[in-house]
Amino acid sequence: MQITKTKFENFLGNLPEEVDTEEIMYRLYLLEKIEAGEADIQEERTVLHEDAVRRLSRKWQQ
Repeated sequence: MQITKTKFENFLGNLPEEVDTEEIMYRLYLLEKIEAGEADIQEERTVLHEDAVRRLSRKWQQ
């Protein structure tokens, strides 16, 4: 994941005063996943909810 210095500074600013490395890793993981999802939306790589339900219904009925 690539992150700008400004975004990283904002990330650090939102952390509590005392935090362990596990929490930092988890929050960075979440940030990465959220940004990947936002990129998918921008590039129209999404599926409508109804289509997802239909696909899963067919898969689980087999």
